[in-house]
Amino acid sequence: MNILSSKIGSGMPEAGSDSRNSAESVSPLRDYLRIALRWRWVILGAIVSAVLLSLIITLLMTPKFTATSTIEISRDGDQVTNFQGVQRDVSVADQEFYQTQYGLLRSRSLSERVATELRLVDDPSFFGMFDHDDNGNAFRLTNGRYSAAGRAYRRRMAGEILLRNLSVDPTRLSRLVDIHFTSPSAPFSAKVANAWADNFIKVNLERKVQATSYGRDVLQQQLADYKQKLDDSQRQLVAYASKEQIINLPGTPGENGAAGQERSIVSDDLAALNAALSKATADRIEAEARYRLAGGSGASTEALNNFAINNLRQRRAELAAQYQQMMVQFEPTYPAAVALKSQIDQLDKSISREEARVSQSLESDYQQAKKRERVLQSKVDSLKGSYLDLRRRSIQYNIFQQEVDTNRALYDGLLQRFKEIGVAGGVGVNNISIVDTAQVPDKPSSPRLLLNIAVSLVLGSVLGAALAFGLEQLDETITDPSEVERRLGLPLLGSIPRVEHETPKEALQDRKSDLVEAYLAVQTSLAFTTEHGVPRAIAVTSTRPAEGKSTTALALATTLARGGRKVLLIDGDMRSPSVHQLGGVGHERGLSNFLAGEEDISSLTFEMSDLGIFAMTAGPIPPNAAELLTGSRLSNLLTRLRDTYDHVVIDSPPVMGLADAPLIATRVEGIIYVVESRGIRVNQVKTAISRLEAGNAHIFGGVLTKFDARKVAYGYGYDYGYSYGRSDERAEEA
Repeated sequence: MNILSSKIGSGMPEAGSDSRNSAESVSPLRDYLRIALRWRWVILGAIVSAVLLSLIITLLMTPKFTATSTIEISRDGDQVTNFQGVQRDVSVADQEFYQTQYGLLRSRSLSERVATELRLVDDPSFFGMFDHDDNGNAFRLTNGRYSAAGRAYRRRMAGEILLRNLSVDPTRLSRLVDIHFTSPSAPFSAKVANAWADNFIKVNLERKVQATSYGRDVLQQQLADYKQKLDDSQRQLVAYASKEQIINLPGTPGENGAAGQERSIVSDDLAALNAALSKATADRIEAEARYRLAGGSGASTEALNNFAINNLRQRRAELAAQYQQMMVQFEPTYPAAVALKSQIDQLDKSISREEARVSQSLESDYQQAKKRERVLQSKVDSLKGSYLDLRRRSIQYNIFQQEVDTNRALYDGLLQRFKEIGVAGGVGVNNISIVDTAQVPDKPSSPRLLLNIAVSLVLGSVLGAALAFGLEQLDETITDPSEVERRLGLPLLGSIPRVEHETPKEALQDRKSDLVEAYLAVQTSLAFTTEHGVPRAIAVTSTRPAEGKSTTALALATTLARGGRKVLLIDGDMRSPSVHQLGGVGHERGLSNFLAGEEDISSLTFEMSDLGIFAMTAGPIPPNAAELLTGSRLSNLLTRLRDTYDHVVIDSPPVMGLADAPLIATRVEGIIYVVESRGIRVNQVKTAISRLEAGNAHIFGGVLTKFDARKVAYGYGYDYGYSYGRSDERAEEA
């Protein structure tokens, strides 16, 4: 109890308040609900106003009709031939192509083309249909018609009007595009939507034809340039070949019919002579081998294979055989033998002559082969020098030849491309087609009453919430008891309900009234503010008048007196006294008399028997009440009163603008600070509390008066105890 009383008595918030504040900060939903319930009429008014405004606007709006045509945009146009177009191909994942098409659908040139085709440029009813207000010369009517001078300006305005009422809606994950047009006329909307799709296809075809024509013109110019370059390079090549006497033979055609690489005559001659030289060398080696092998013995292969020599040798062999047989019988001098021997010798001579002739033939062949080899070698050496000189002279020739080949390749490629463009330009198929034509709508697309009301409900709710939060931020008054602790830093002693249809004194006389129950709760809270229970000397003050401080002082004195205690209520407001009115007496004698020097206290008090308390009026109003309070007379009065009364309650003047309340606060044990619910700004209350704290006043806590629980946050239940069991008791009494 000591700990609790010290915390309350020191003017610090209770320990539980921190947990409540942290819980509220963690869960702002309750604050939002409180704000919504507090400003519910503002929110409801904003919603109702928005709905009514939406309803009025919807009823006053001109019905509009929306017609829709659907087209399909393919990435690549179908082609009869396999030729590639001039424009760059678009890959599957390339969305740039479709975004470009969507932009072309919304282009100004297309809108002006549609306006021209439908003859809207010179149609006054068209501009009147869309309420186009332009007082320029272009829209000046002469005999019901526009002048021709402003046709270009009207075309631009008509295109802008069409664009403002057109919307392009691509279907997701498809190549379909919906073209919507909205106007006050259903047939006109359908006509524009269909004309838009048709003209988009025509523009697309014209753009392709223009691109192909432009490409053909550019290629034709390039063909002429490269033809001239090819001719110049060929003339340069021929002139250099004539000057340097470079003669090349055409190459052998390849398998595909293409001409082979050119070759020079010198290289062909060198190759032929080199082949002949190789053969001559081989023949010389062979002849030399036969010659060396034959030697002078006639035993060469040619001699052995010679028919004449072989016949002579056969004849000699036969004669030699006969001679040998004859030598068996006769002497060598035998005439027949001598004759036979002579024939044999003659055959030997013939054989030797034949063999010598064969040997001479081999030598002759060898010498001829050797001479032929030398001649061919000399010619090959001469051609090698000519070939090297030709190679040197052919370097620049090859450079000119490469230039000719390059120019010819470029020219042939451009010529082929030019032919392809000429063919492809006439066989391409448009890549845009109409899927569904626009039909005349049978019902308007706007205004849509239910949708507008739904939107207005949402906007009204948002506007109402914004107004509620704005008013909440601008409202600096205390609205519920939790704000006493959270915003003022004062312990909450209790909340006092608003009294209606009766005076506070009448409500206090009814012991079962909500007012009595509330002040009993305040008295209970006061019991924990000091170690000895309810303070014996208490002052009740507020920031400004009419906040309920006099009622609070009277109620506290009454509830304390009903607890069997002797209580004195002192009217300390000597500037605007009120206690004498509650007691039904005058204020000719009272507090100001004692402060002025009178000592008889009993003559200054009177009894309020209906409430069971004693009271002291403010007395005659002094010229300056603050001067009377600066002395020690008030302290002496309270000291003497403690001997007679258990509790003294002082109805103090308000704090703002006066010095009375701080002076009284320093003479009592503590202050009960009264705050009017929804009646005083927080900054003013904080300023008043700062004045009291500057004078070392002890504030026990705050009391929230004129509190209406029905206007506060949902779920707090501040009025629960005021009516608990009341209906049951009344039922029993009945």
